[in-house]
Amino acid sequence: MLTCIIRYHIDPTKREQFTRYAQNWGQAIPRCGADLIGYFAPHEGSSTLAYGIYNIESLAAYEAYRARLSDDPLGRENYAFAQSERFLLREDRAFLKCVSTPHGAAR
Repeated sequence: MLTCIIRYHIDPTKREQFTRYAQNWGQAIPRCGADLIGYFAPHEGSSTLAYGIYNIESLAAYEAYRARLSDDPLGRENYAFAQSERFLLREDRAFLKCVSTPHGAAR
């Protein structure tokens, strides 16, 4: 299992647009095959950093998921919304593997 962490740099004056974007992904991402952990908007501290986090089985599964997402009507709408509203200033993805499991195991 891989965890994809998307770090967004957002326009702090367009947080409402980011919230709408995140809520749309909250519908489309699970429907297209990834296990969405959530989207996180700035609350305290930085006003420009936001995150999207989801789990996916493998990089091959990620490629298939991305194809489904680009064919999904809400996915296409959300991509277009982000481009027209220009609230995403930068987007970085990292794929991480959890190596600390099992958590809380006795020594």
